[in-house]
Amino acid sequence: MRPISLDGFDRKFANDDDPWSTFTDGDEALKRRAVLHAIGTGPWGRVLEVAAGNGSNSAAIASRALRLDATEGTESGTALVAKALKGRRRAHALKLVIPDRLPRVQYDVIVVAEVLYYLSLRDMIQTARDLAATLRSGGTLVLAHHRVDYPDFAQHAAHLQRAFLQATRRRWNVRVSRRTGRWVVLACRLRR
Repeated sequence: MRPISLDGFDRKFANDDDPWSTFTDGDEALKRRAVLHAIGTGPWGRVLEVAAGNGSNSAAIASRALRLDATEGTESGTALVAKALKGRRRAHALKLVIPDRLPRVQYDVIVVAEVLYYLSLRDMIQTARDLAATLRSGGTLVLAHHRVDYPDFAQHAAHLQRAFLQATRRRWNVRVSRRTGRWVVLACRLRR
């Protein structure tokens, strides 16, 4: 595997608003519905979306949140997220390279989709601890990731979500929202 860099992602988004067809692909629409099912009907108070990419999930997530912080690590991606959220006053696109200081000290729901395998093990562990520390007691962490590897990953996908949850050093009630041969979406409730 040869991991893609943030510069590589930035170039992808600068050259194509939807490099993985996340707005138009039927499988991506199914995954988005699974993410929304994992979030629940809401509306939830404060929601954090980590690595929002081009914003293909952001508008749908915003409909479940009173306040959405949709973060993205690239300039071009952040601009695309802002475009996807246009007209939603309580939803904001923010540039954030994880692990780094999160925009707020507490969230009711955190969505982490399609990013863990791009992080080094060290960065993933730090991100896991940071996110767990900002999720309110009883809050929901949604994880949505591939189960198969792609050549630009930094880590293998198969058991990565389980490793992420273990790295938080917290206890979780985990429910599978949807699983296919290629991806899985988990709803993880932080135990009180």
